[in-house]
Order: sequence, then structure tokens, then C-alpha cells
Amino acid sequence: MSVVRVLVVDDQVMIRSGIRALLETGTGVDVVGEAADGSRAVDMARALVPDVILMDLRMPVLDGVGAITRLRADAVTADIGILVLTTFDTDQDILAALQAGANGFLGKSADHEELLRAVERVAAGGSSLSAVATDTVVGHLTRTAREQRPADPVSPEDLRKAESLTSREREVTVLVSQGLTNDAIAERLFISPLTVKTHVNRAMSKLHVRDRAQLVVAALRAGLRAD
Repeated sequence: MSVVRVLVVDDQVMIRSGIRALLETGTGVDVVGEAADGSRAVDMARALVPDVILMDLRMPVLDGVGAITRLRADAVTADIGILVLTTFDTDQDILAALQAGANGFLGKSADHEELLRAVERVAAGGSSLSAVATDTVVGHLTRTAREQRPADPVSPEDLRKAESLTSREREVTVLVSQGLTNDAIAERLFISPLTVKTHVNRAMSKLHVRDRAQLVVAALRAGLRAD
């Protein structure tokens, strides 16, 4: 595996140093730069073109959302993976960062292994959301779907994927799209949370998605609804 080049952005030098130390204790990660505000981060990203930017949200000069917006609007930096790493995880913060173009959202309470896995996923072109961020996205998508008018006809490809689900996988997927947790689904269906997790994982595999938020989108596109 090639080395993942990371730019760390945070207005507190001690936090930047701590993140650098955490990342560089593992193999395959090289912290190529540090920035103390969003404006400096944009300049450094243009110069260094790292694989991943670890971005704080609350910073002077230019905040994280503003920096992400500028990075996505610039052809040089538009494709860089951006992982938000912050202590601020309100629904507003999470949705603003993701809508601006962040690939992932993680709290600073994340441990070493969780941080490394998130960096690797984002570097590989994937997404990485904390449990809190996932719940926020699922809730937002569910509310949005309920407020929208009836969807366009389901495409043959989405219909084919949906039809590959077993009746139980379909039932679990619908409940996920309604914002229920695995524990809540287990209680509703009188099965164990581990069994729910198995059904969720199988549904994600069949619908060709990587995480719970994408599963909700796929369910909505396929027209999966409660009977």
C-alpha cells in the first residue's frame, strides 16, 4: 500500500502535534504539513496536494466549512479527500460540512485505530462517518424523503438490486431508512442486534453501498417503503 500523505488543519498547535504523533505511529501515513486556519489550509493544499486533509471546523480567518467549499471549487484541490475531525458534532455542523463536500466526519474522541481506518478509507475514495454523524445523516435523509413529492419511477437497475434482497433484509432496510438503530430494529422484529447487523451488511452488499447513510439513499432510490 502506498503512503497516505496527510495535511492536518487545526488552530491549536497541541492538537496538531497530537494528531501528527497518532498518525505517524502507524505505517503508511506521512503528515506532510500543518495549518492553523482554513485560509492557510487552502494555500497549503494547493501547494502540497495531499491525499487527505484532516479539517477542524471552528478556526480563525476561515472556518472549516468555508475552507472545504473553496477546496471543492478549485480544480487543483477538488478531488482531495477531506475528513473533518472536530469536537463540534451538532446536526448543523455535520450537515454543513458534508454538504460543503467533506468525505467524512469524526469526533476528536476517536481512538488511534479508528482515526487510521478513517484516513485510509477517505484516501481510498470512500467515506467515513462517526456513529453520531451517521445518525444525523440518516435522520436528515429520512425527513427529506418524507417531505418530498413522490419519486420518479424506479430504474430497472435499482429495481433489480432491490429484488435481490430477502424479505427480512428488505424489512430491515426499510427500518434503517426510517432512522431506527440496530437495537431498535432488533426490538421491533424480536431478533438479536447481531442478527440485525448481519441483515444490514448483506443488504449493503447487495445494494452496492458502503455505509448506513448510503443504504438509506439506495432504499429511497429503489422505492423501498413500509407496507
